[in-house]
Amino acid sequence: MTQQPVRASNPENFPAEVDVAIIGAGPAGTSAAALLHDRGWRTCIVERETFPRFVIGESLLARCMDLLDEAGLLDAVKARDYFVKRGALFVRGGEQADIDFADQFTPGWTWTWQVPRADFDLTLANAVVDRGVPLFYGHEVTAVTTAPTPSLRVHGPSGEHTLRARHIIDASGYGRVLPRLLGLDRPSSLPERKSLFAHVRHDARPEGALANRIWVVLHPKGAWVWLIPLSDGITSVGLVAEPSFFANWPGTDEEIFRAALLEEPNCRARLADMELVFAPRALQGYSAAVSQLCGPGFTLVGNATEFLDPVFSSGVTLALESANRAAKLVDRELRGERVDWAQEYGAYLMRGVETFRAFVLGWYTGEFPEILFSPNQNQAIREQITSVLAGYVWDESNPFVKQPARRMKQVLRIVRHVNG
Repeated sequence: MTQQPVRASNPENFPAEVDVAIIGAGPAGTSAAALLHDRGWRTCIVERETFPRFVIGESLLARCMDLLDEAGLLDAVKARDYFVKRGALFVRGGEQADIDFADQFTPGWTWTWQVPRADFDLTLANAVVDRGVPLFYGHEVTAVTTAPTPSLRVHGPSGEHTLRARHIIDASGYGRVLPRLLGLDRPSSLPERKSLFAHVRHDARPEGALANRIWVVLHPKGAWVWLIPLSDGITSVGLVAEPSFFANWPGTDEEIFRAALLEEPNCRARLADMELVFAPRALQGYSAAVSQLCGPGFTLVGNATEFLDPVFSSGVTLALESANRAAKLVDRELRGERVDWAQEYGAYLMRGVETFRAFVLGWYTGEFPEILFSPNQNQAIREQITSVLAGYVWDESNPFVKQPARRMKQVLRIVRHVNG
């Protein structure tokens, strides 16, 4: 994979006024910008960091393909020749549950990619700059006004700026700019968990059909592990558990990381000779929520809204879906239409979030693994589950989307009855 240049706008040309100001140049921000720019609106992206920059969330879901395509960004991503992902393999000791996106309930894409996020995010950012969207790196939002005229106070290399807009979209991800500045942050309903992760070389990947799968491995001491093969011969590896899990081993983060991984037989078989690309990094208490998703003159998208858990790789899917929905509603509002933001955005987005939440909760209680590893598989149920794990969490013809928590309980009762 060749290194690509960083395309950006000249800080000296920072605008005073646009139709839509977007905070953050990740997948949510760039896809929203692409959709709004194509509809004729003056759009500007401000990004605090300089790209390329490292971020986790490297395994996409099939639903992302629809959303990238609709934003006109799919061809740019295809040109990067990322590692194709056709499903996920869940592993518990000697048991395996293979999820193949080709076998799903909802019609949709049967494949997607595993992406080095630094390159992926830069690819999307370069694509929107090439289409004429101003993008300013190294610009930090320090204050916001939402009424009567939405505006941002921005600090950048050329000084302080006031950016007026008709609407502000916060796609700042973990930065959570508007939740912080407007006091919208709320604690997550999920228990606090910690992740320790790194990139490694010399992963003894499997051959054949399973070579392109993300592996999700249950650790016997209560954690789970992700193994994500990337196209450059590097594998992303992460441990996720309650913070107390990491106290099982003494030493530095690297020593704990190695010891924990090598204690699980499936991980040991792949990672016995691993070489770290960088020292393990820790992220703790990452789940987050907000009191509201939108308000007069602003909308939150992506991880600026709510982040659940990395177990089902839902982050980029929810980012792209929320950005797609928000951009279309902003377009309608700017054209003078009345938009019921609470229903058309908030309620819509939360239907997908609640589906993923039911699966996350079921994962940690053990109820979903009990279904997943059941020796007597019902094909129709497996297809419905596969559609959720492929990211099609707004298809309410799927019982796992219509009433996710209730459906989980129903299927669990069936599994327990069949298995005696």
